[in-house]
Amino acid sequence: MAEPIGRKDKKMKRKHLTKLLSIGCAAAMSAMLLAGCGSSSKTSGDASSGSAAASVSASAENESASSELSTKEVLTKAAKDGKIGNWGLGNQYELLALLAKYNLSDKYLSQDYSMDQFDNDSITLASAMTYNELGLVKNSYDGGYGYGNKVNVIDMNKEGVAMLEDNIFCTKQFAKENPETVKAFLYASMKGWDYAVKHPEEAAQIVYKAGSSVSQDHQKYMAGEVAKLVTTDMDGKTVTDLGSIQKKAVDQTLSIAKKYVKLEDSSAQKKLKALKDSDVVDDSFMKSIEKSDGSFKPEKKSVSIQLKWLPQAQFMGYYVAESKGYYKDAGLTVKIVSGGGDISETTAVNNGTVDFGVTWLTNLASADAAGMNLVEVSQVFQRSGLDLVYKPENFK
Repeated sequence: MAEPIGRKDKKMKRKHLTKLLSIGCAAAMSAMLLAGCGSSSKTSGDASSGSAAASVSASAENESASSELSTKEVLTKAAKDGKIGNWGLGNQYELLALLAKYNLSDKYLSQDYSMDQFDNDSITLASAMTYNELGLVKNSYDGGYGYGNKVNVIDMNKEGVAMLEDNIFCTKQFAKENPETVKAFLYASMKGWDYAVKHPEEAAQIVYKAGSSVSQDHQKYMAGEVAKLVTTDMDGKTVTDLGSIQKKAVDQTLSIAKKYVKLEDSSAQKKLKALKDSDVVDDSFMKSIEKSDGSFKPEKKSVSIQLKWLPQAQFMGYYVAESKGYYKDAGLTVKIVSGGGDISETTAVNNGTVDFGVTWLTNLASADAAGMNLVEVSQVFQRSGLDLVYKPENFK
C-alpha cells in the first residue's frame, strides 16, 4: 500500500538529513584511516522507514527510560539476537572493546546512514553519536524519529572504553618551524570554543550562516551536545582548560587502538603498537598559552584548517573564532576548509595543502604509524560522543 504523502515527504527529508550527517563520518573515516574498514565479523543489515513525534534534548536523561536490565544484560541479548549495529570505518573500536569487556561475540551488523534500522527493529542496539544520530532518534523536527525519552543508551565513557575524538593537529615540522603561529591559532580557536560553549544557540546560527549541511533545528541541538563534549571529560568532571590534553584519556585511546585497529601494512601495524603518547601528542603549546595575553608574532600569518566534514556545530569553535575576529586579533588570517572530499585531513596536513586539521587521535596515530609526521597540539573533545541506543521494550 502506498504511503500517505505527508509521511513519505517526511521520510525523504529524514533520509536526506541523516545521509548528509552520517555519510560525512563514513567518507572522512574511510579516507583518513589506513586501517581496515572494520572487523571481519561485521555482517550486513537491512533498512526501512521511521516515524516522528516530540522534541527533546539528548541529555534528558539517558538512563531514566529503563532500570530493569543492566548494561551486560542488554548487550548479551542484543548480541545473542545478532542485532547490534555500527558503521565501521573506524567507529567500531569502542564497540569491540565494550563487547570484549563483557566476553561477548564481536559480531555486529553494518549500520547504514540513517536510523531506520533502529526504527524498524532490524537493529535493536544501534550506534549513535550524542550530537547527531541520538538527536534524530529523540527529536521530532525534520529528519527526526520522535522517540523522546522512550529510549535508553549505553555510554562509552561510563563503560571505560571511550576514545578521544576531535582534536587539532599539524605536522611536527610545522610546529617546530612556526611555534608562534601554532600558539596564536590555538589561543584564538580556544577563545572561539569558549564563546561557543557559553552561547551555543548563537554559535549554531553562525555555523548555519557559514553554509550548514543540516537544518537550523538540528544545528541548534548539535551545538548544545557538542558543548558537553568540550567541557566534560571521560570521568564526567568539568573541564576548565578547554583544549587541554589529558594523559589518562590519551593513554586509554591508544591502548584500545592498539588492540583493535588493523592496518594493511604489517610494519605499520608494528609501529602502531609501539607508539607512545609522546610520539603523537605535544601539550607544550596549550600550556604556553594558558597565561598568554593574546599577543603573538606568528611566523606564518595566513593559515588554513581542514575539518572532517561540512560546516556544522561539531566545528563551531572555529567558525565563531573567525566570525568574532579572534583570529584577526591574534595576527592571523584563517581559511576554514570543509572536509569529506577526496583528500582526508591527515593527508592534506601531511602534504602541506593545509596547515592544521581536525581529526581523531586514532586516525592520527594510524597515519603516523603508516609514515606520516603528524602531532596533536590540542584536544577539543574531552570525551567520547558515541552511545549505543535501544528501546527498553525490546529488552523485556
